[in-house]
Amino acid sequence: MPDDLLSIMQNVLHMEAQALTKASTRLGTKQIEALSTLFDGLIQQDAHVIFCGVGKSGHIAIKLAATFCSLARPAFFLHPTEALHGDLGRVRAQDVLVLISKSGTTDEILKLLPFINVPSTQIIGLLGEVNSPIAKKCHIVLDCSVEKEACLNNQAPTTSSTLAMAMGDALAVLYERKIGLSREGFALSHPGGILGKMLRMKVRDLMKSLEECPVLTSGHTLKDAILAMTEKNVGGLAILDEQSKFEGILVEGDIRRTFAKSEFGLDTRLAVLMNRKPILVGPDALASYALELMEKRSGQISILPVVDQGGSFLGLVRLHDLVKEGFQIRQN
Repeated sequence: MPDDLLSIMQNVLHMEAQALTKASTRLGTKQIEALSTLFDGLIQQDAHVIFCGVGKSGHIAIKLAATFCSLARPAFFLHPTEALHGDLGRVRAQDVLVLISKSGTTDEILKLLPFINVPSTQIIGLLGEVNSPIAKKCHIVLDCSVEKEACLNNQAPTTSSTLAMAMGDALAVLYERKIGLSREGFALSHPGGILGKMLRMKVRDLMKSLEECPVLTSGHTLKDAILAMTEKNVGGLAILDEQSKFEGILVEGDIRRTFAKSEFGLDTRLAVLMNRKPILVGPDALASYALELMEKRSGQISILPVVDQGGSFLGLVRLHDLVKEGFQIRQN
């Protein structure tokens, strides 16, 4: 029995993968040229992309609209029944309409089409039947036909819904290529996501400021450092000169190593103990770059001094705060 169940799941994946491969071979140069021209107009007219479908096709339409929005193109799902009861007011003549239907005969879509003000030259069909009533209303038809559903009874949308989704994704990536969307551009639509943070968040946004950090001079002692680091517990202490220029850093690990050596005591001067050449980072560097600096070492470090171009100490950025914000440490 377990082997039989395993083969069922494997067969579903195999069937759906085959359907995607076959669909890719049905795409032609003329279709791509037509899509490219349509997207040119979409960009010039600052148009929206409207996805329309019913049932499982409607769920796919919602997902694809969200995908286009993530690529900085306004898009939304239009339910054909709701459209006939007022939502048609959302549709503009310059918009692009994408119809999704396995049968190509979805009654709700056919009832809507006479009232839609989008020209047929701006209608795309993701259709399971390329010679169908809906197909005749489309300027571009993308063949989403499948030989069989992966469902054991050949009923539930499985292979067909996967193919329609993938074809919509292919549309989205083609659009992405047309506009030359960069990672930075993508991040503008994802300011709260980790990619947005990686491309936008700077060290100054996460660092502990000068006022929050313990600061001493090289003439202070280890005892002074322990007291200062207890009062302002951020994991490190900055050592500055008389002009408030950065001279070095002492971290908690340095204190532990100091006590492991009998020749040093609480009266040892920080000038002897501090790290005079730590890795530094500027306040306007990306937070992701700071994480990279911490990781690109044989021994990972967990804190970096933040120093401006003139050598003035501004604060400390900690691995803890980067991880808390969602940045991930790469595993070796």
